Amino acid sequence: MLEEFENQKYINLETFRKSGEGVKTPVWFVQDRDVFYVWTQADSWKAKRIRNNSKVKVAPSKADGTPIGEWVDAFATTDESDTALSFTTSLLKRKYSMAFKGFQMMGKLNKAKYTSIKIEFVE
Repeated sequence: MLEEFENQKYINLETFRKSGEGVKTPVWFVQDRDVFYVWTQADSWKAKRIRNNSKVKVAPSKADGTPIGEWVDAFATTDESDTALSFTTSLLKRKYSMAFKGFQMMGKLNKAKYTSIKIEFVE
């Protein structure tokens, strides 16, 4: 099931509004075993939607969000702890190198707060 995500830079993450309407967002991700991690601003709409409804769908995608594989059902949680953020950012630095470090720098300049999104798959 997760083979189609190997060697991909982006996933399209679909989160759900309270009305049930899906919202799709392309994001960088990292994989550790059978779990995906995403780093995003804690006050982003996708993080808020996940806090209200942990059900999500993901598909490998292009940078613009165009899916290049099948959608997979999953559950997501947010974690703003230093431990979770450190773990996620260390994996992202390894995968995306200087590009990720640039995003981190912009976030620090803007004094943004971040959360780690943990995506686990339905068996």
